Amino acid sequence: MANDVKPTRKNLMAIEDRIELSERGHGTLEKKRDGLIMEFMDILDKAQDVRGNLAEDYEAAQQKINMARAMEGDVAVRGAAAALEEHPEITTESKNIMGVVVPQIESSRVTKSLDQRGYGIMGTSARIDEAAEAYEDLLESIILAAEVETAMKKMLREIETTKRRVNALEFKLLPELYENQEYIEQKLEEQEREETFRLKKIKEKKEAEEKEDREAESEAEAEEAEQKQEELEEIQPDTAAQSPTSTQ
Repeated sequence: MANDVKPTRKNLMAIEDRIELSERGHGTLEKKRDGLIMEFMDILDKAQDVRGNLAEDYEAAQQKINMARAMEGDVAVRGAAAALEEHPEITTESKNIMGVVVPQIESSRVTKSLDQRGYGIMGTSARIDEAAEAYEDLLESIILAAEVETAMKKMLREIETTKRRVNALEFKLLPELYENQEYIEQKLEEQEREETFRLKKIKEKKEAEEKEDREAESEAEAEEAEQKQEELEEIQPDTAAQSPTSTQ
Protein backbone atom coordinates (compact mmCIF):
# COMPACT_ATOMS: atom_id res chain seq x y z
CA MET A 1 0.00 0.00 0.00
CA ALA A 2 2.91 2.36 0.72
CA ASN A 3 4.02 2.24 -2.91
CA ASP A 4 0.65 3.68 -3.96
CA VAL A 5 1.22 6.87 -1.95
CA LYS A 6 2.93 9.83 -3.60
CA PRO A 7 5.90 10.93 -1.47
CA THR A 8 4.98 14.59 -1.06
CA ARG A 9 4.98 16.94 1.92
CA LYS A 10 1.25 17.43 1.55
CA ASN A 11 0.55 13.69 1.75
CA LEU A 12 2.89 13.37 4.72
CA MET A 13 1.01 16.08 6.61
CA ALA A 14 -2.32 14.45 5.74
CA ILE A 15 -1.12 11.06 6.99
CA GLU A 16 0.24 12.57 10.20
CA ASP A 17 -3.18 14.17 10.80
CA ARG A 18 -4.88 10.81 10.20
CA ILE A 19 -2.47 9.09 12.57
CA GLU A 20 -3.19 11.63 15.30
CA LEU A 21 -6.95 11.28 14.78
CA SER A 22 -6.78 7.47 14.66
CA GLU A 23 -4.68 7.31 17.82
CA ARG A 24 -7.18 9.50 19.67
CA GLY A 25 -10.05 7.36 18.35
CA HIS A 26 -8.22 4.20 19.34
CA GLY A 27 -7.75 5.48 22.89
CA THR A 28 -11.39 6.54 23.15
CA LEU A 29 -12.64 3.19 21.86
CA GLU A 30 -10.39 1.33 24.29
CA LYS A 31 -11.85 3.29 27.19
CA LYS A 32 -15.36 2.65 25.89
CA ARG A 33 -14.64 -1.07 25.50
CA ASP A 34 -13.26 -1.34 29.03
CA GLY A 35 -16.22 0.61 30.43
CA LEU A 36 -18.70 -1.56 28.55
CA ILE A 37 -17.03 -4.70 29.86
CA MET A 38 -17.32 -3.44 33.43
CA GLU A 39 -20.99 -2.57 32.92
CA PHE A 40 -21.56 -5.95 31.27
CA MET A 41 -20.02 -7.78 34.22
CA ASP A 42 -22.36 -5.94 36.58
CA ILE A 43 -25.36 -6.83 34.42
CA LEU A 44 -24.12 -10.41 34.15
CA ASP A 45 -24.00 -10.74 37.93
CA LYS A 46 -27.53 -9.34 38.10
CA ALA A 47 -28.65 -11.69 35.32
CA GLN A 48 -27.32 -14.70 37.19
CA ASP A 49 -29.30 -13.69 40.27
CA VAL A 50 -32.40 -13.06 38.17
CA ARG A 51 -32.06 -16.44 36.47
CA GLY A 52 -31.76 -18.14 39.83
CA ASN A 53 -34.83 -16.35 41.18
CA LEU A 54 -36.74 -17.11 37.98
CA ALA A 55 -35.99 -20.81 38.27
CA GLU A 56 -37.06 -20.81 41.94
CA ASP A 57 -40.26 -18.89 41.19
CA TYR A 58 -41.07 -21.27 38.33
CA GLU A 59 -40.64 -24.32 40.55
CA ALA A 60 -42.73 -22.73 43.28
CA ALA A 61 -45.50 -21.77 40.81
CA GLN A 62 -45.56 -25.29 39.36
CA GLN A 63 -45.87 -26.80 42.81
CA LYS A 64 -48.66 -24.42 43.78
CA ILE A 65 -50.67 -24.97 40.59
CA ASN A 66 -50.26 -28.72 40.78
CA MET A 67 -51.44 -28.65 44.40
CA ALA A 68 -54.44 -26.49 43.45
CA ARG A 69 -55.36 -28.83 40.60
CA ALA A 70 -55.07 -31.82 42.86
CA MET A 71 -57.18 -30.26 45.61
CA GLU A 72 -59.71 -28.19 43.63
CA GLY A 73 -59.64 -29.76 40.18
CA ASP A 74 -58.77 -28.34 36.74
CA VAL A 75 -62.25 -26.85 36.28
CA ALA A 76 -62.01 -24.70 39.39
CA VAL A 77 -58.46 -23.60 38.57
CA ARG A 78 -59.37 -22.68 34.98
CA GLY A 79 -62.49 -20.89 36.17
CA ALA A 80 -60.48 -18.79 38.62
CA ALA A 81 -57.96 -17.93 35.92
CA ALA A 82 -60.70 -16.94 33.44
CA ALA A 83 -62.28 -14.62 36.01
CA LEU A 84 -59.38 -12.16 35.78
CA GLU A 85 -60.65 -8.82 34.47
CA GLU A 86 -57.67 -6.47 34.77
CA HIS A 87 -54.71 -7.83 32.87
CA PRO A 88 -51.13 -6.75 33.61
CA GLU A 89 -49.83 -3.76 31.69
CA ILE A 90 -46.25 -3.49 30.48
CA THR A 91 -44.58 -0.32 29.21
CA THR A 92 -41.09 -0.05 27.83
CA GLU A 93 -38.72 2.87 28.08
CA SER A 94 -35.05 3.14 27.27
CA LYS A 95 -31.94 4.17 29.12
CA ASN A 96 -28.43 4.89 27.91
CA ILE A 97 -25.45 2.95 29.25
CA MET A 98 -22.23 4.33 27.73
CA GLY A 99 -23.88 4.97 24.41
CA VAL A 100 -25.85 1.72 24.38
CA VAL A 101 -29.63 2.08 24.47
CA VAL A 102 -31.11 -0.71 26.59
CA PRO A 103 -34.78 -1.29 27.46
CA GLN A 104 -36.28 -0.47 30.82
CA ILE A 105 -39.50 -2.41 31.35
CA GLU A 106 -42.13 -1.11 33.72
CA SER A 107 -45.06 -3.29 34.76
CA SER A 108 -48.30 -2.57 36.57
CA ARG A 109 -51.30 -4.61 37.72
CA VAL A 110 -49.18 -7.72 38.04
CA THR A 111 -49.51 -8.29 41.76
CA LYS A 112 -53.15 -8.10 42.87
CA SER A 113 -55.08 -8.39 46.08
CA LEU A 114 -57.77 -11.05 46.57
CA ASP A 115 -60.62 -8.79 45.55
CA GLN A 116 -58.80 -7.69 42.37
CA ARG A 117 -58.40 -11.19 40.92
CA GLY A 118 -62.01 -11.44 39.77
CA TYR A 119 -63.02 -14.76 41.27
CA GLY A 120 -65.25 -15.06 44.33
CA ILE A 121 -63.47 -15.46 47.61
CA MET A 122 -66.11 -17.79 49.00
CA GLY A 123 -66.03 -20.07 45.96
CA THR A 124 -62.29 -20.77 45.98
CA SER A 125 -59.77 -22.11 48.44
CA ALA A 126 -56.42 -20.90 49.74
CA ARG A 127 -54.71 -23.29 47.26
CA ILE A 128 -55.94 -21.23 44.32
CA ASP A 129 -54.96 -18.02 46.08
CA GLU A 130 -51.45 -19.38 46.66
CA ALA A 131 -51.15 -20.51 43.02
CA ALA A 132 -52.30 -17.09 41.78
CA GLU A 133 -49.81 -15.33 44.03
CA ALA A 134 -47.00 -17.67 42.91
CA TYR A 135 -47.72 -16.95 39.23
CA GLU A 136 -47.82 -13.23 39.92
CA ASP A 137 -44.34 -13.51 41.43
CA LEU A 138 -43.24 -15.61 38.44
CA LEU A 139 -44.53 -12.98 36.02
CA GLU A 140 -42.60 -10.26 37.86
CA SER A 141 -39.44 -12.38 37.59
CA ILE A 142 -40.04 -12.99 33.88
CA ILE A 143 -40.39 -9.25 33.21
CA LEU A 144 -37.21 -8.48 35.13
CA ALA A 145 -35.37 -11.31 33.38
CA ALA A 146 -36.50 -10.02 29.98
CA GLU A 147 -35.13 -6.55 30.80
CA VAL A 148 -31.81 -7.85 32.08
CA GLU A 149 -31.31 -10.43 29.32
CA THR A 150 -32.07 -7.90 26.58
CA ALA A 151 -29.69 -5.35 28.11
CA MET A 152 -27.00 -8.00 28.42
CA LYS A 153 -27.35 -9.04 24.77
CA LYS A 154 -27.22 -5.44 23.57
CA MET A 155 -24.17 -4.73 25.72
CA LEU A 156 -22.45 -7.87 24.43
CA ARG A 157 -23.10 -6.90 20.80
CA GLU A 158 -21.76 -3.39 21.44
CA ILE A 159 -18.65 -4.82 23.13
CA GLU A 160 -17.97 -7.07 20.14
CA THR A 161 -18.47 -4.16 17.73
CA THR A 162 -16.17 -1.92 19.76
CA LYS A 163 -13.53 -4.65 19.99
CA ARG A 164 -13.60 -5.10 16.21
CA ARG A 165 -13.12 -1.35 15.74
CA VAL A 166 -10.25 -1.27 18.23
CA ASN A 167 -8.57 -4.22 16.51
CA ALA A 168 -9.11 -2.69 13.07
CA LEU A 169 -7.39 0.50 14.20
CA GLU A 170 -4.63 -1.26 16.13
CA PHE A 171 -3.73 -4.02 13.70
CA LYS A 172 -4.74 -2.66 10.28
CA LEU A 173 -5.28 1.07 9.86
CA LEU A 174 -2.56 2.42 12.18
CA PRO A 175 0.17 0.02 10.93
CA GLU A 176 -0.65 1.00 7.34
CA LEU A 177 -0.51 4.70 8.24
CA TYR A 178 2.82 4.22 10.05
CA GLU A 179 4.17 2.34 7.04
CA ASN A 180 3.06 5.10 4.66
CA GLN A 181 4.54 7.75 6.93
CA GLU A 182 7.89 5.94 7.06
CA TYR A 183 7.86 5.40 3.29
CA ILE A 184 7.19 9.07 2.53
CA GLU A 185 9.79 10.25 5.05
CA GLN A 186 12.42 7.97 3.48
CA LYS A 187 11.56 9.14 -0.02
CA LEU A 188 11.66 12.78 1.01
CA GLU A 189 15.05 12.25 2.66
CA GLU A 190 16.32 10.62 -0.53
CA GLN A 191 15.00 13.52 -2.60
CA GLU A 192 16.62 15.98 -0.20
CA ARG A 193 19.96 14.19 -0.44
CA GLU A 194 19.70 14.10 -4.23
CA GLU A 195 18.85 17.80 -4.33
CA THR A 196 21.76 18.60 -2.01
CA PHE A 197 24.11 16.55 -4.20
CA ARG A 198 22.77 18.25 -7.34
CA LEU A 199 23.22 21.72 -5.85
CA LYS A 200 26.73 20.78 -4.74
CA LYS A 201 27.61 19.68 -8.27
CA ILE A 202 26.13 22.88 -9.71
CA LYS A 203 28.15 24.92 -7.22
CA GLU A 204 31.35 23.02 -8.03
CA LYS A 205 30.74 23.46 -11.76
CA LYS A 206 30.07 27.18 -11.31
CA GLU A 207 33.20 27.58 -9.20
CA ALA A 208 35.23 25.70 -11.84
CA GLU A 209 33.86 27.94 -14.59
CA GLU A 210 34.62 31.05 -12.53
CA LYS A 211 38.15 29.75 -11.93
CA GLU A 212 38.61 29.15 -15.65
CA ASP A 213 37.32 32.64 -16.35
CA ARG A 214 39.76 34.12 -13.84
CA GLU A 215 42.63 32.11 -15.28
CA ALA A 216 41.65 33.18 -18.78
CA GLU A 217 41.52 36.80 -17.66
CA SER A 218 44.91 36.42 -15.97
CA GLU A 219 46.42 34.91 -19.12
CA ALA A 220 44.91 37.68 -21.23
CA GLU A 221 46.31 40.30 -18.89
CA ALA A 222 49.71 38.60 -18.93
CA GLU A 223 49.72 38.46 -22.74
CA GLU A 224 48.68 42.12 -22.91
CA ALA A 225 51.46 43.11 -20.49
CA GLU A 226 53.99 41.06 -22.45
CA GLN A 227 52.87 42.68 -25.68
CA LYS A 228 53.22 46.15 -24.19
CA GLN A 229 56.66 45.20 -22.91
CA GLU A 230 57.70 44.12 -26.39
CA GLU A 231 56.40 47.36 -27.86
CA LEU A 232 58.38 49.35 -25.34
CA GLU A 233 61.50 47.37 -26.16
CA GLU A 234 61.03 48.12 -29.87
CA ILE A 235 60.56 51.84 -29.20
CA GLN A 236 63.62 52.19 -26.95
CA PRO A 237 66.32 51.39 -29.65
CA ASP A 238 64.82 53.97 -31.99
CA THR A 239 64.94 56.59 -29.29
CA ALA A 240 68.56 55.74 -28.51
CA ALA A 241 69.51 56.10 -32.18
CA GLN A 242 68.12 59.66 -32.34
CA SER A 243 69.96 60.95 -29.21
CA PRO A 244 72.72 63.75 -29.56
CA THR A 245 75.50 61.42 -28.61
CA SER A 246 74.72 59.16 -31.45
CA THR A 247 74.64 62.16 -33.86
CA GLN A 248 78.17 63.26 -32.98
